Amino acid sequence: MIGITLAYDLAGLMFAAAAWRAARDAGNPRRLGAGLFWALLALSFLAGDHLGDLGNGVLVLALAALGGFGLMGRGTEAEAPRAEREAQARRWGYWLFPLLFLPPVVALAGTLWGPDLTWGGRPLVDPRQGTLIWLSLGIVAVLVVAIILTRQRAAAPLRDARRLLELVGWAVILPQVLAALGGLFALAKVGDAVAVLVGQYLTLDHRFPLVCAYTGGMALLTALMGNAFAAFPVMTSGIALPLLVGRFGGDPAVISAIGMLSGFCGTLMTPMAANFNIVPAALLELPDRNAVIRVQVPTALLVLAANTLLIQVLGFPK
Repeated sequence: MIGITLAYDLAGLMFAAAAWRAARDAGNPRRLGAGLFWALLALSFLAGDHLGDLGNGVLVLALAALGGFGLMGRGTEAEAPRAEREAQARRWGYWLFPLLFLPPVVALAGTLWGPDLTWGGRPLVDPRQGTLIWLSLGIVAVLVVAIILTRQRAAAPLRDARRLLELVGWAVILPQVLAALGGLFALAKVGDAVAVLVGQYLTLDHRFPLVCAYTGGMALLTALMGNAFAAFPVMTSGIALPLLVGRFGGDPAVISAIGMLSGFCGTLMTPMAANFNIVPAALLELPDRNAVIRVQVPTALLVLAANTLLIQVLGFPK
C-alpha cells in the first residue's frame, strides 16, 4: 500500500538534489553552508521518523543557525538561455498551460475513485491520506509529461528547483516550521485558554459573535505567527469545535474549511509570512518592503468579512 511517506520521500529527494548542486557551485563562496542547509532539510523529510525528538530538535536548530546567520549565500546557477526559452515559448504557446491542471485533476480523481483500487486485497493507496498521495503522484505525472513534451534533460527540473529554492532561501521552510508550532500549541492546550477567554468576554447565547471571534481570531493569530496552519488547531479547538459545533450544532467540515480560509486572510496582511509577502518584494526589488502587504489588505478584509457571513449562513444546518 502506498502511504504518505511517498510525498515526504519525493520532497526529500528534491532537497537532496538541491544540496548536491549547491555544494558544487563554485560561484557561491558559501556553497558549503547552502549545501548543508538543503541536506539537513532533505534528511528531515527522508529520515525524520528515525531521528527521534532530540535529533529533529537539533536539526531544526542547525537549520535556524544556517539561515539566521546568513551562512547560505546565493547560488550562481542561471536559467536556461533566453533564446532557448523564447524558442520553447513560440513552439508551445499556451498549450503547456493545461498541464498545470493535471496534479489537481489526478488528486480529485484519486480521492473519488482511488478507494476502489486494490492490490492483493488491500487498498492501493492509504485512504487516510489519499488526497495528498494522489496530489504527489499528479505532480510526478506532470513533470514526466512536461519533460517528454519539451524534450528537456531530466536534470532541468532539478536545476530550476534549486534556483528557485535559493531565491526564496530559508523562508521556504516557514510553512513546515509554523505547522509544527501549531501542533505544539495544541499539545499545550492553548485552545482551552482561548475558550476560557471567549467565555469571559463574549456571550455564549448568541452564535454570530462567536463566528466573528473564530474568523477574526484565525486572521489575527495567523498574522502574529505568519501561517494559518499554526493558528488553526488553536482556534478550532478553542472556539469552533466546543462552541460552534458542540453548542450550536454547526457542520465541522464547513466551519473548519472556511475558518482556514479566514486564517489565510491574516497571511495576506503580515510581514511574518515572509515567504509570501517579503520575499516577492525583495525579488522584484521594490523600494517598499511592505508594498505587497499594502496592496493585499483591502482584499483580505473583504474576504474575511465574506467568510464570516458564509459560516453564519452555511455552517449551521437548518
